[in-house]
Amino acid sequence: MLTDKSVAAGAGDLERVRRHYSESEQRFRALLETLPKVAVQGYDRDRRVIYWNSASTALYGYTPDEAQGGLLEDLIIPAEMRHGVIEAHRAWVQEGVEIPASELELKRKGGEPVAVFSHHVMLGEHTAEPLMFCVDVDLSDQKQARRDLDFLTRFDALTMLPNRQTYESQLDECLNHARRLGEVVAVAFVDISGFAEINDAEGYEQGDRLLVEVAHRLRGCQRASDLLSRFGADEFVMAFPHLGAEGDALCLVKKLLAAFHEPFDLGLGQVHVNLKIGISLYPDNGQSARDLIQSADVAKNRAKLASHQPYWFFEQGLHDELIHEYRMAERLQRALRDGEFCLHYQPQVAATSGRVENFEALLRWFPSEGGSVSPGEFIPVAERSNLIHRIGEWVIREACRQQADWKAKGLGECRIDINLSGKQVIQHDVFADLEACMKAYGLTARDIGIELTENVLIKADQQVLSTLRRLYHQGMKIAIDDFGTGYSSLSYLKEFPITALKIDRSFVRDAPEETSDRAIMAAMVFIGHQLGLEVIAEGVETEEQLELVREFGCDLVQGYYYFKPMSADDIGRLQCSLMAVRGQRPNH
Repeated sequence: MLTDKSVAAGAGDLERVRRHYSESEQRFRALLETLPKVAVQGYDRDRRVIYWNSASTALYGYTPDEAQGGLLEDLIIPAEMRHGVIEAHRAWVQEGVEIPASELELKRKGGEPVAVFSHHVMLGEHTAEPLMFCVDVDLSDQKQARRDLDFLTRFDALTMLPNRQTYESQLDECLNHARRLGEVVAVAFVDISGFAEINDAEGYEQGDRLLVEVAHRLRGCQRASDLLSRFGADEFVMAFPHLGAEGDALCLVKKLLAAFHEPFDLGLGQVHVNLKIGISLYPDNGQSARDLIQSADVAKNRAKLASHQPYWFFEQGLHDELIHEYRMAERLQRALRDGEFCLHYQPQVAATSGRVENFEALLRWFPSEGGSVSPGEFIPVAERSNLIHRIGEWVIREACRQQADWKAKGLGECRIDINLSGKQVIQHDVFADLEACMKAYGLTARDIGIELTENVLIKADQQVLSTLRRLYHQGMKIAIDDFGTGYSSLSYLKEFPITALKIDRSFVRDAPEETSDRAIMAAMVFIGHQLGLEVIAEGVETEEQLELVREFGCDLVQGYYYFKPMSADDIGRLQCSLMAVRGQRPNH
């Protein structure tokens, strides 16, 4: 029998347990409320809300009063998930099948989607009143970051156009469709001419604005099925499906070009943009997106070389030429490394006396596998591949070395003239390199001269002209080579620091038969002499040509009539023989 004392003690223990439980529940609730980004909701066995913390309000938009007693599936579950959520809850309550934690896309009060990571806990699952708590973490920031990253991996952030990888995938799908229907697809590779200069003049911010405006204008030329992408800094690629023939592509390209006749207004002034476009066609120029884009790129590069035409269709010959040029550039690299180049020298002879006055240094290439390669074939490749700088440095060094060697042997009476290309002249260091090399070999302006084309001089900047004037006043001979074949302007002649004109061989060749060529030659000689310049006739091969250039009063003659280009050893022997005729003896 329980005493009053024991009953009182039991009642006290029960009260302490209740108080402890209440305190624990309060601490648990307080903990849940202090997790600002962790939304916790409690649901009874019928999925009605019994608990809703402040983070749930922030995440889903319902206040606790609004949510209390509401059904889970009515509050935050999208319609397409409703049946699955109800079944999952039933299976847990009745069969003990837990709901796994996972990423879900639920909905807010206003119906907007919200991404969460949801974890579920069941309390009292084996009782008549089980409670399910959902612990949800907001993944909106992470999801947005993923979307941003996904966008950046598939689209250009500046123009919002598909990037290269995305575009190639889209184009391959387009080609599959065209293959089934037997249609033609045109791919246009679009380059903004002079964009680097626009960037330099207007600044990068204005350059970016221009790219955005260009993209907008290109979009205006798109048909519904056309594809557009930004490939590089100033390059865009378009694809035109559902074509019947090449002529359809040309119409679209011309429409594209017409859209750029109007200038762009960037706020600080108008900017005119010219396009260069290369076009390839499916199925003739490639079977895949990558092949067609590459073919269009090749055609675009050819269009950039053609000043008279803004577009170019791909031809297999272009690709073959590109491969040939690439392999030629590789061979030129090896030629420099393995010493396959040499200089030949062609004498310049006084027209009246026949005396050898000067030599022109001419580059020759004799590959180790045999034969020779014409300068007309490899020099353009060297210029386009920028190898001309290294080759030009070798020419300067070798010509100076050879002249110093001849002078040491007492054979250095004749000047050696070196040809400088336009690309070398643009690189202002070429003159410093020339002077440094002359100084290293103990040479003066009497020993080395230079030849430039008139186009190089016309395009030269003030720094180049100032350097040429300084060399001119030091006594260096400066000749305009191939005179009459470029953009000649007689007013330039009095401005340039030059000492000689070399009349191009085409006039000399045709003058005996063509009265117009004779008249032009006579005029060039007259003007040259009036300006105090020496006049040299190139390409003199016959007695008739020689008599003609003598009649016109040319000072020097260069050509096969007297001498072909000769090796350094042959020139050395020639100089020895000439000295013997004059009663001189070389040094030994």
